[in-house]
Amino acid sequence: MQIGIYDSGIGGLSVLREALKRLPDAHYRYYADTDNVPYGNKPKPAVRGYAFEAVGFLHSRGCQALVVACNTATSVAIDDLRASFPLPIIGMEPAVKPAVLAHNHKRVLVLATEMTLKEPKFHNLVARIDGEGIVDYLSMQKLVTFAERFAFEPAAILAYLESRLDGLDRAAYGTVVLGCTHFLYFRPLIRQLFPAGTQIIDGNAGTIQRLLTQVETFPDQPAETGLEFFHSGRPADPEGFQRYLALLDQAEGEPV
Repeated sequence: MQIGIYDSGIGGLSVLREALKRLPDAHYRYYADTDNVPYGNKPKPAVRGYAFEAVGFLHSRGCQALVVACNTATSVAIDDLRASFPLPIIGMEPAVKPAVLAHNHKRVLVLATEMTLKEPKFHNLVARIDGEGIVDYLSMQKLVTFAERFAFEPAAILAYLESRLDGLDRAAYGTVVLGCTHFLYFRPLIRQLFPAGTQIIDGNAGTIQRLLTQVETFPDQPAETGLEFFHSGRPADPEGFQRYLALLDQAEGEPV
């Protein structure tokens, strides 16, 4: 089985990591659109074009199912992609539903990119689920840039987080939703800025569960394990990606 995973950059490696754990007997092709990252502050037509180019590339390489591991690309292009390519395409969605269902009389804070928070897809999701009006949201666009530059120096990141969270009553939030796959690299630092017991969750497990549901319907086939990386359609050295995967290993020890 051949599965494609596409992201604007290295954020979707957290989704790939989850897929490798849950579905190890597959061949994965990971497409990082590093020529065009970040997406969150780009015009919508440009992001849609990037998404079509990436999905077209992975489809041409024989991928039988595909994960758009980018909340921004999902919010802008997922419906058009599904209508245009004859394979299951799973998108990302901020984990608002589980956060609201488990809110325990506290508020929910969604952290995401500028475009994800502007798109009707996000606001329709919140409107369907948030009957009590407990969901707040905040752009953390610069975290994408930090991650893509491999800039993980805690002091600079914490200063940025503090500036964005300034004025919020952090004790009011029972759950913080990481609505961008890039943000998972910063889970330990985000946790430092909220009271003990605050849940920090993401949508990766739900996304891969949807992938598993799709591929369960495929005919049985021999295991075909492997892993390929691409920079905007060009073969990439896996070493740089492995550095990021190692960082995700370190962050995984954080309680959710």
